[in-house]
Amino acid sequence: MPETTRTVVVNTTPLIALALIGQLDLLRHLYGKVVIPPAVKDEVLAGGPGGIGVTELQRAKWIRTIPLQDPRRADLLSDLDRGEAEVIALAQELNAGLVIMDERLARRHAKRLGLTLTGTIGVLLRAKERKLVPAVGPLIDQLLQGGIWLGDDLVTEALRLAGEG
Repeated sequence: MPETTRTVVVNTTPLIALALIGQLDLLRHLYGKVVIPPAVKDEVLAGGPGGIGVTELQRAKWIRTIPLQDPRRADLLSDLDRGEAEVIALAQELNAGLVIMDERLARRHAKRLGLTLTGTIGVLLRAKERKLVPAVGPLIDQLLQGGIWLGDDLVTEALRLAGEG
């Protein structure tokens, strides 16, 4: 049963990474409905009809796009790309219980602002814990083969936490 008691805001990279490995539905199974700001939707759709995650996002009716009430809040995070800035701003506006993002600088900002974070690998670990996937290692391999950059230390720690290392 998904956690539906908290708002979950997702950034572009986790959406694309999970779509790449055919696991976007993990977000629905783990968290119920998730939300994205308009910039994240635009970034995914910028891939065009054949882009990774485009069709999956269009079909995922459980992912809601919610505009910022105050877009200037995202403008204050000028060292981030627009999607990351809007994710953080929307999470603040909605008092989100969880933010899913992978980029290091954006994560630093989110932590500084007191937001609770996880990333793509954290989603996969949670999915294994909830028995939604049998193993994390093969999914990490698919991410790497698909061009998603993951640091060696992150991969090693993820496999250790998954009991696969």
